[in-house]
Amino acid sequence: MSAIHWRGVLLGGLFLAAQATTVAAQERELLTLEAALARAGIVDSADEPPENPRLIGPRAEADAARALVDQARLRPNPEIAFEAENIAGSGAFSGLQATEYTLSLSQRLELGGKRGARVRAAQAEARVATLSGALSVAQLGRSVRERYVEAVAAAARLELARDIVERNRELARIAGVLVDVGREPPLRSLRAEAALAEALAELEAALAADSTARNALAALWGEATPATDVPSVFPEIEPPATLLASPSALRLQVARAEREAADAAIARERSLGIPDPAISAGVRRFEESRDQAFLVGVSIPFPFSNRNQGNIAAAEARLRAATAREAIARTDFELEVTQARGQFLAAEARVETLAETSLPQAEEALRLVRIGYRNGRFPLIEVLAAAEARDTIREALIQAQEDRGRLAATLIWLGAQ
Repeated sequence: MSAIHWRGVLLGGLFLAAQATTVAAQERELLTLEAALARAGIVDSADEPPENPRLIGPRAEADAARALVDQARLRPNPEIAFEAENIAGSGAFSGLQATEYTLSLSQRLELGGKRGARVRAAQAEARVATLSGALSVAQLGRSVRERYVEAVAAAARLELARDIVERNRELARIAGVLVDVGREPPLRSLRAEAALAEALAELEAALAADSTARNALAALWGEATPATDVPSVFPEIEPPATLLASPSALRLQVARAEREAADAAIARERSLGIPDPAISAGVRRFEESRDQAFLVGVSIPFPFSNRNQGNIAAAEARLRAATAREAIARTDFELEVTQARGQFLAAEARVETLAETSLPQAEEALRLVRIGYRNGRFPLIEVLAAAEARDTIREALIQAQEDRGRLAATLIWLGAQ
């Protein structure tokens, strides 16, 4: 028995195991795209899934920003002070007889609209955090759709690999019969066995790729085990109808909110350059005479060198940078939408051509060649050539469908609002 035949026998065991796995997978419920989005926390589900670690961070950042808004609304705390003078001195000030006790309360007064500017800046930052969190959710949705499509493509390639193994197994059987009856030379049987061994090796690679793709999908909702089997039929993912120049797109909203936050930061820094006076009132007790008196005071910082001019200049520079980023974001957004839309339409046209024209013609050609081969009218090489042509078209169709799905996911992400 040849080495190639031995390899075919060994890999045949792998094929039988793969068939058993396929039967078991068919008995389980397949994971749909909607279920994958629900597991990731993108869409609501009747069964509440565990909180996705990928969403905890953005939501916590938004909560922190809203907490800072509440903090910004608070006024400065009053200060209470206690002083004791003329303690344990010498002469008339020895002991506690000449001690003076002072208890006072002071309050800093915010001038220049500091509190309002601080609140507006915090609110602008909170809006940036909220929109960034929503953008993170949209990005996760894009990743789920893309990896789901990749998992479906891997399942379709696995199905194709199994079909090729079955076909080559049948061709090898027929070739063996024809060699036995003298209608084909022994070389034909060796060629068929080699093709079968190669197909079984490709099946092994397809099984590994399928497991890897499902692992990558499950990782998006924090699971270490592979996701449930997915179908080999691509889901219908429809992109938004219109996207260009949409000011409500999340990416543009984030850029605009960052510019508005930078603008609000300038007003806050300018208000901090205005000094705040502090007023105080208290009572003083003279231990020697047992008398007491009230006192009032006011203190005003003298802005001699520090007028917060450095922070103001930095905030103005950040505004210029944020304004430039907003303009770049709009330009890049429109370019990405145009490119993704064009590529999506091209992939859609390629899917239609391959599915409706190329593949049916290749299937019919392979069917006719198989019939002729069984009747001895065509050599084995003609069957292999026709089968390879059909398989190439099936692979091209899978790739085109995968490209269309990924581009649809990109367009949905670009159109997130």
